Amino acid sequence: MSELRVVILAAGKGTRMNSEQPKVLFPVCGVPMVQYVLWEAEKLSPLPPLVVVGYKGEQVMAALGGQGEYVWQKEQLGTGDAVKKACAHLAGFDGDLLVLYGDTPFITAQSLQALVDVHRRSGAAATVLTAELPDPTGYGRIIRSPEGRLTAIVEEKDASAEEKKVREVNTGIYCFALPALRTSLGGLKPQNAQGEYYLTDVIGLLAAAGQTLATVKSDRPEEIMGPNDRVALAQTEAKMRWQILERIMASGVTVLDPATTYIDPRVRIGRDTTLYPGVLLWGATQIGPNCQIGPYTQISSSVIGEGSRVVFSNLTDVTLGRAVEVGPFTYLRPGTRVADGAKVGSFVEMKNTTVGEKSKVPHLSYIGDTTIGSRVNIGAGTITCNYDGVRKWPTVIGNGAFIGSNTNFVAPVTIGEGALVGAGSTITKDVPAHCVAVARARQSFRVAPVVFLEEYMAEEDCCLVQINCPTTEVNIHYTTDGTEPTETSLRYQGTLFLAKGTLLKAKAFREGWMPSKTGVRKIGE
Repeated sequence: MSELRVVILAAGKGTRMNSEQPKVLFPVCGVPMVQYVLWEAEKLSPLPPLVVVGYKGEQVMAALGGQGEYVWQKEQLGTGDAVKKACAHLAGFDGDLLVLYGDTPFITAQSLQALVDVHRRSGAAATVLTAELPDPTGYGRIIRSPEGRLTAIVEEKDASAEEKKVREVNTGIYCFALPALRTSLGGLKPQNAQGEYYLTDVIGLLAAAGQTLATVKSDRPEEIMGPNDRVALAQTEAKMRWQILERIMASGVTVLDPATTYIDPRVRIGRDTTLYPGVLLWGATQIGPNCQIGPYTQISSSVIGEGSRVVFSNLTDVTLGRAVEVGPFTYLRPGTRVADGAKVGSFVEMKNTTVGEKSKVPHLSYIGDTTIGSRVNIGAGTITCNYDGVRKWPTVIGNGAFIGSNTNFVAPVTIGEGALVGAGSTITKDVPAHCVAVARARQSFRVAPVVFLEEYMAEEDCCLVQINCPTTEVNIHYTTDGTEPTETSLRYQGTLFLAKGTLLKAKAFREGWMPSKTGVRKIGE
């Protein structure tokens, strides 16, 4: 049996996408379209796939990394020219060549293997994967002889009115015997409206040379569908998302609201885990069994241990152990590791931090570049001051330490095992094990300059009033001209007689005291 090489055509721009980005790099469920094709191609042969790149090829190569081998098509001269470049790269190889397009994310290795099998059994020079569509608009048509033999493939833009009525279409996927392909590629000419070299013309050349041609009609035409514009891209996204959700649910995962759940195809989830509404899972995220994820949670490239719960939170490049509680409203950034039974609570941000077993950071904290031991309690409002304007510095908190609320750690600093840090402290030096550290200003008092104000408007002549204050040892000062009383105003020493229309205002003053309410009342009431 001859060897198989796979070539993926990914050099085109995709004009109808109306974008500077290469078409094959548009993501479908978080993954570039071409990556789906590459995954399936890798299942067919131990030899690395060839990826033909052209328009912004550096971006395509960067997105795919070290997967496959790359061939450049500097000028966009059509699919025939792209395959010719691939053949030149395969000098000395005379096996079979499977040609794929980089914008068909639904293609499967099973369908491709069926095509290769028919090609090898028939001994054909070329075998074409076809499909019959109710609406063939946009696809090249399969042209057959009266006896049903494949004679040509005509692109729609070059097809006659009669040829456009044909519903059997070319999927763009071929398997060639490489020696016959090389011979035919030499006869290609740009005879179409676009001045490009069409790979489809090779079929006509092979037929004219009397070579055996074969076809395989796909029973799953949806596999060859690829988006050509943003509307079709959205439809592709929806279809792929549902395929992923079906696979996830079939494996024993509960998805409460599929309409608001988005899952990357690389994600793996254990049995009896429940995904609540608004969950987004990206990258190579792994979630163990019996977890609760969401509602409204985004997790990217992270590992979530068995029995953990993550709600209303955002995690990127994070590892959680077993039975970890995260959220609500938690932001865990790259490099964070949380051990079994630990808790990271509401409005906590962590970066590059390790949290030991059964430790708690319950709320309202920023913890960065920190190592926290086991059974540590971090009080609300704790901040690690890890950046000095030039570099990041570490904080280390030993096992069993207790950190009071509103504590600032000015890194680098180490808190010893079993140490206690008093609330409101700013720690700038290491704290030894089993010691108490309190670093805050002494509490002091100051004079309350103004106390409660009450006023009274005399409604008759010789109105007798009294000013009361429920707290003793105060000085009450008043005015009768409408101005605000001060400590230099008249001091109240007994009852007052007021003329009609007089406005009395009073304040109570006392050293170091926040006073109670004063009151003015009319005698006899």
